Amino acid sequence: MTEQELVSRARAGDESAFAQLVEDNQRRVYNLALRMTGRPEDAEEVVQEAFLNAWRGLDFFKGESTFATWIYRLTSNAAIDHLRRERRAGEVLSLDAEGDAAPPEPADPAPGPQEALERRERAAALRRALDALSPQHREVLEMRAADGLSYEEIAALLDLTPGTVKSRLARGRLALKKLLAEDGNFSGFLSSMESEDRKGGGQP
Repeated sequence: MTEQELVSRARAGDESAFAQLVEDNQRRVYNLALRMTGRPEDAEEVVQEAFLNAWRGLDFFKGESTFATWIYRLTSNAAIDHLRRERRAGEVLSLDAEGDAAPPEPADPAPGPQEALERRERAAALRRALDALSPQHREVLEMRAADGLSYEEIAALLDLTPGTVKSRLARGRLALKKLLAEDGNFSGFLSSMESEDRKGGGQP
């Protein structure tokens, strides 16, 4: 059954069809919620809220985008609302999927103690810099670098124009560079993303 058919059935009250939509999209939206909140328990709450909003709002979903795009946007909005309620806007969107934990080190080759320490320090510096960005800049940087989404995909998810996405990315990168420089650190997070943009002319 196609996504469109599942949406049609769910709109007519078929809970099993909606359950299939949840199953098809749960992992992706959970990963987004986890990156935005930094805590598994908060991510689970955000995901539940997003799918509940989707169920309640199916009559307003006109199919102009895919259901996956729509639920991604609902999840992003639910995460931002959750963070505002919790007054933790300065603690969001670390790059690692474990929230407060440091990103896992590559298993092969195993880094030496000094290298491992330097990596943890760079990761902590990047986390601090990201936390200091505005939610809007943090969001597009994460969607571009962590999810590998194109400008058009980000624009569709956030209901923005591609030009606005490019502008936010540029401003976010500049702000992040400044924060990292002030902290005495630079990160491959920016250089790799900018290199990818140059190769693809900004359109992966």
